[in-house]
Amino acid sequence: MSQPSYDVVAIGNAIVDILSQCDDAFIAQEGMAKGSMQLMFSPADADALYAKMGPGIEASGGSAANTVAGIAAMGGRCGFIGQVADDQLGDVFAHDIRSVGIQFDTAARTGEPTTARCLIFVTPDGQRTMNTFLGASQFLPEAALDRQLIADAAILYLEGYLWDPEEPRAAMRAAIEVARKGGRKVAFTLSDVFCISRHGDDFRKLIADGLIDILFANENELAALTRTDEFEMAVAQLSAQVPTLVVTRGEQGAVAIQNGVRAEVDAEPIAAVVDTTGAGDLFAAGFLHGQAQGRDLQASLKMGAVCAAEIISHFGARPQVDLKALLAGRLG
Repeated sequence: MSQPSYDVVAIGNAIVDILSQCDDAFIAQEGMAKGSMQLMFSPADADALYAKMGPGIEASGGSAANTVAGIAAMGGRCGFIGQVADDQLGDVFAHDIRSVGIQFDTAARTGEPTTARCLIFVTPDGQRTMNTFLGASQFLPEAALDRQLIADAAILYLEGYLWDPEEPRAAMRAAIEVARKGGRKVAFTLSDVFCISRHGDDFRKLIADGLIDILFANENELAALTRTDEFEMAVAQLSAQVPTLVVTRGEQGAVAIQNGVRAEVDAEPIAAVVDTTGAGDLFAAGFLHGQAQGRDLQASLKMGAVCAAEIISHFGARPQVDLKALLAGRLG
């Protein structure tokens, strides 16, 4: 097996985020489930909700894209595969991801629909409620895969959000085959409970078939996937099926089990939670970068916690400080 040229190559939704502050009453008025993500299935719905937003901040996002952006900020070598449209938001996304040194060569898609966008409402407690129009991102075809890029990465990272549409689901299955054939690791994030409600059987089969090496979940996703609300029982059940299980627990920190070895980390203290958008994405970034560097389980968890704390201390899901310097100070 050849030495990898990249640490992590991710496949995910190519989305531009628009973030705006609001109060709890607005969330209730619009019938949103606070702290969750819901899909919008028409550009008209997206336009109507956008019209109700207050002043916003525009930034490239997408779960897996945020993760590799975080890894690149730590000095990791990354690639990204995701579908944008040939439009202004597509140009914004492509510029932003390439500007941080990530290899991104997926050709833009012509015609409708537009590049994906996520309207994110942040309440005073820092919780983010996301409304996503997937647009062009849900039409990522298997033909768009850069198979050599995937084969050249130590870790292939996939987001559960992208499992929903048929075309990218087939593309990710093909990508898993490429990675496994090349002896590379496959990491998967469950993304959201709604993904499990729609595709839980698929996810369970991927796990049962031994196709996932590193699995990321939060407590709610863990409960949904294992069908049990008893945390330790759920952890024991799932950690017996994947080589590495990572479960984030918000202010309670995170736990990971790797080949029977358990490690835990507290949440990093911060002055205030400003915006939880991207917290899980950047936790995954820190953890995966630690693993790619050959660090042990405890150190990788710590890196994840430090990155997550940085991201929730400001608006937006991309780092705003030098993560390398931050980690050097926190890890010693």
